[in-house]
Amino acid sequence: MTDPTARNRLDEEESPYLRQHADNPVNWQPWDERALEAAEERDVPIFLSIGYSACHWCHVMEDESFEDEEVAAVLNENFVPIKVDREERPDIDSIYMTVAQLVSGRGGWPLSAWLTPEGKPFFVGTYFPKESQRNQPGFLELCQRISDSWESEDREEMEHRADQWTEAAKDRLEETPDGAGAAGGAAEPPSSEVLETAANAVLRSADRQYGGFGSGGPKFPQPSRLHVLARAYDRTGREEYLEVIEETLDAMAAGGLYDHVGGGFHRYCVDEDWTVPHFEKMLYDNAEIPRAFLAGYQLTGEERYAEVVAETLEFLERELTHDEGGFFSTLDAQSEDPETGEREEGAFYVWTPDEVSEILEDQTTADLFCARYDITESGNFEGRNQPNRVRSLESLAEEYDLEVEEIADRLEDAREKLFEAREERPRPNRDEKVLAGWNGLMINACAEAALVLGEDRYAEQAVDALEFVRDRLWDAEEPRLSRRFKDGDVKVDGYLEDYAFLARGALGCYQATGDVDHLAFALELARTIEAEFWDEEQGTIYFTPESGESLVTRPQELTDQSTPSAAGVAVETLLALDEFAEDDFERIAATVLETHANKIEANSLEHASLCLAADRLEAGALEVTVAADELPDEWRDRFADEYHPDRLFALRPPTEEGLEDWLDQLGLDEAPPIWAGREARDGEPTLYVCRDRTCSPPTHDVEDALEWLGDDAAVETSGAESLEEDESPF
Repeated sequence: MTDPTARNRLDEEESPYLRQHADNPVNWQPWDERALEAAEERDVPIFLSIGYSACHWCHVMEDESFEDEEVAAVLNENFVPIKVDREERPDIDSIYMTVAQLVSGRGGWPLSAWLTPEGKPFFVGTYFPKESQRNQPGFLELCQRISDSWESEDREEMEHRADQWTEAAKDRLEETPDGAGAAGGAAEPPSSEVLETAANAVLRSADRQYGGFGSGGPKFPQPSRLHVLARAYDRTGREEYLEVIEETLDAMAAGGLYDHVGGGFHRYCVDEDWTVPHFEKMLYDNAEIPRAFLAGYQLTGEERYAEVVAETLEFLERELTHDEGGFFSTLDAQSEDPETGEREEGAFYVWTPDEVSEILEDQTTADLFCARYDITESGNFEGRNQPNRVRSLESLAEEYDLEVEEIADRLEDAREKLFEAREERPRPNRDEKVLAGWNGLMINACAEAALVLGEDRYAEQAVDALEFVRDRLWDAEEPRLSRRFKDGDVKVDGYLEDYAFLARGALGCYQATGDVDHLAFALELARTIEAEFWDEEQGTIYFTPESGESLVTRPQELTDQSTPSAAGVAVETLLALDEFAEDDFERIAATVLETHANKIEANSLEHASLCLAADRLEAGALEVTVAADELPDEWRDRFADEYHPDRLFALRPPTEEGLEDWLDQLGLDEAPPIWAGREARDGEPTLYVCRDRTCSPPTHDVEDALEWLGDDAAVETSGAESLEEDESPF
């Protein structure tokens, strides 16, 4: 058989990250059976390099080492070099990143790992320069040393270390507590008290001077922590929770994390005061950060938070949306600098005062923009400036003796002109993978924005993307979800995050539009989660499907990282969908929380999404059942104006005859309790509000329902009914 490692095979791949390396002299292989079998046949180690297309240090390592003929000769002769796009294969990334963190206490990309032919790691690191520098080993020397050791008596020790590290990864990723699952597990899931425990941990991590979390830089957005604070504030009224939310939202919106000219958020900031970002833009950040701003808007009524959401979704539609509806993955941090012709980080986004003045022509307006956004001669990024909003309109009005309204008009006109000028610059590369899970995050954000901001166009964005993903990545016959679509090519079995994030997005589309087909799709995804990811014996939900590829360990994803915990979103979504299903989704969700109760309670900060799910389990949903042909705008607006984190809009047809058609479409034998007996009264749209099996009387007046909801005593005195397990409310 021809040796597949005799040439670089990445030209056969669709991943933009892999294709970036297709011209390297390194004989890169994709992660597949041919490459793994070649390692065993040649009896040489695997060199595994994991990254993604917008990764700055991945580009640096490519320039220094992977394009170097000397390095390539060593890799090709002594290893099977495998390149993995972490965005396509988060399962592989999770395993070897876990090993890196266990061994060194740190991780990051590019991730560099040396494996036995069986895939067990024995040496790990991140970026390595070609030659040794600053006490860091050089990549070339390291590869030669590892190869020599593999061919010597040291090999036995290397294989022993690989076994130990693999077992450690299994312990961290795969194992569940003794007695979990069907055999027992924790006595009960964490109570809602864990939410306040997590919120207090978030407070302790908060930077009260600059906003955000952690001391020093870099500063990462932490949307899940903000949702913990928001829900804890809703439960307790503790003002400090809200203060940290506002401080963090304001810091992210004012600083360099936010693109003040074109909208949208960069990945993170390299400093503690949010001045200079790492300029890549990721789809998941621009989904999850706006959801935190929507919560902030509901809690405070501050229009500035709604404006950030609107501008971000406009950016998404303009720059990260497929012509037919799906969302692309990333924009690169680098682009060509028109002056040097070199690809430079941030070149597309940064400014000098002279550039601003030349574009705006009116010097007063240019001075106003530079003062507002800290555009200075000295610069804040390599002699140029990433805009940061540092001056208030009021202070500018006083300094320039102008009305605030005129200042605002001038600044908006300036922004538009600068945006038009920026559009003429060489653009950052765009990774046009459409990932099911990341699209699910964005779909959910758009659907939530449609409800909270009352804008139907956001619901259209959500539905267009959902239909795109469903059409191209969902196989209804199996039923199975694939992870990635790129230029007609579909690849990789879906992971838990793909199913869970997309199910939550589909449920959001049902709530925003009332279209039962979206609910039906969410239920199909949930049932596949049960069939492929739920392990009854272990009492947990794994990240990889049972029928998927077998790796050295089968990971779980319990902690929040750059995206929410897949297990946390799955549990909370299963709890919501349990309201509509004959399946026992609530039992699965509760069991997962029981299994991991000790871990969640011991380290609530890392398990923010599972803490939110535990609170959802105990508090139950706020069921807002509407019997009508469509959700009245006034009702939607009134409920969305206020912060109800567990609110579940459940539109149903006004008549029992119409409901029968829905039940047929959903494959249900009888109406679930959230719909049962709740038809329209007197031929008018009728509202039913229930919490914890206690319901308001049916009403045609949304204010009556909100009054009932806001008055705990009214639950006992206003004619509300407490429900037994199998009763409907009427």
